[in-house]
Amino acid sequence: MAEADRTAGPKGSRGTSRGDPSIDEPPRALSDGLELRSPAFNDGTLIPDRYSRQGGNEAPPLQWTHVPDGTEELALLCEDPDAPGGVFTHWVVTAIPPDVTSIEDAAPSNAALGRNSFGELGWGGPQPPVGDTAHRYFFRLYAVDRPLGLGEGATAEDVHAAVEDHTLATGTLVGLFAR
Repeated sequence: MAEADRTAGPKGSRGTSRGDPSIDEPPRALSDGLELRSPAFNDGTLIPDRYSRQGGNEAPPLQWTHVPDGTEELALLCEDPDAPGGVFTHWVVTAIPPDVTSIEDAAPSNAALGRNSFGELGWGGPQPPVGDTAHRYFFRLYAVDRPLGLGEGATAEDVHAAVEDHTLATGTLVGLFAR
C-alpha cells in the first residue's frame, strides 16, 4: 500500500510473537472445558469497530459456561501479542464471582477492574498501528481455586503470577482487528 493511501495514524510494525507456540497455540481448555464466547464476534473473526478504541471503545460482551466445581474466582485478561514492543494489555478484570456467566457491557459491579496498557482502568479497545496485518486479541478467562486478592489496578502480570498453580480451567477466545 502506498504511503499516500494511508489513513491517519503512525505506520506500524508487527510484534515478534507470531510463531511462538505458547501464544499461537494457547490451551483452549484445562480440566473440564471452560468455554468462552462472544455474541459480538466468533473465535478467529474480526472484532466489530464499535469495540475498538476509536470506534466507541465499548467493552465487548462475553459469555462463558462450564465453570468447574471448586472455582473461587474468575479472572479475565485481553492481550494483544502482536503489538509493536511486545504484549499489550487491553483488559484486566479480577474478583469475578464464580456464579457470574457473562459480561454484557461492563464488568460485574463486584468485580475489580485492572489497569490496561493505556494506563486506564477497564477496557481499552483495539488500536493497532494503521497498515499492520490484523492483530490477534486473546481473551482469556481463568477459573481459579482461591481468591486472588488482587484489587483495583492489578496488571496482567499480577494476574499471570496469581493464577499460576491455581488454575482449574481456562477459556480462550481470539478476535482480530486491523485499521
